[in-house]
Amino acid sequence: MTSETLDTPHQIDIRVYYEDTDTGGVVYYANYLKFFERARTEWLRRLGVNQSELATRENLIFVVKDVELNYRKPARLDDLLRINSTVTRLGAASMRFWQTAMRDGQLLCESSIQVCCIDGRSYRPAPFTPELKNLLEKAKN
Repeated sequence: MTSETLDTPHQIDIRVYYEDTDTGGVVYYANYLKFFERARTEWLRRLGVNQSELATRENLIFVVKDVELNYRKPARLDDLLRINSTVTRLGAASMRFWQTAMRDGQLLCESSIQVCCIDGRSYRPAPFTPELKNLLEKAKN
């Protein structure tokens, strides 16, 4: 079992590349969603959750249901961003993440993102498997 927990922020560093920016060299606003997605995926991976296997084996996939973003300061080409991710709520079939993008300790963007578990056939909400729920619950402690 990893030392990652739901209430301890997971951190990942992401470099800003040219493809992430507009013509002024500022990160295009929608790309923060990509950065946050990568961070959530890596957090799950560190907990031992492989989303491809979960989709194939259990027919369960994660989808974003709700997003709230607050932009504070711009990130620019070549910046090294630290993306912090913390789970603030764990339900039967969903998780809510608080995520931030920081540069040298300075807050650039913050978000609250709800991710739901759905059945890959019906696209209807589906509860976490008992194994996954147990893993997520243990990660809280």
